[in-house]
Amino acid sequence: MGRFRRRLETLQDEQINPDERYQMAYERVKRIKGFYTHLLVYILVNAFIIIANTNRNTIGSSEFWNWETFSTALFWGIGLVAHGVSVFGHNIFFGMGWEERKIKEFMEEESNQKWQ
Repeated sequence: MGRFRRRLETLQDEQINPDERYQMAYERVKRIKGFYTHLLVYILVNAFIIIANTNRNTIGSSEFWNWETFSTALFWGIGLVAHGVSVFGHNIFFGMGWEERKIKEFMEEESNQKWQ
């Protein structure tokens, strides 16, 4: 996401060719679609692993809660998070303009409290 944002910032001052703008949007949509496909495969495979272990062992038994049952989900989950950060950027929770929106929200709350 960072490289697309930097590319957009450098090109915003210039006239961007509509074909180039379309290509950039197409690449971004492909990356997002790839992430969601990765997420779907992660959910299906790990659900299968957990269900297979559930059928073999009862959930309350200590054999079900072994490291082997959940290690795939943990390490693959770390990779999935890294993939998500590469697609959506590191500001996934505090996106662009978040600070400004929060400042305005707090100012409005404060002004509403003064009138009450």
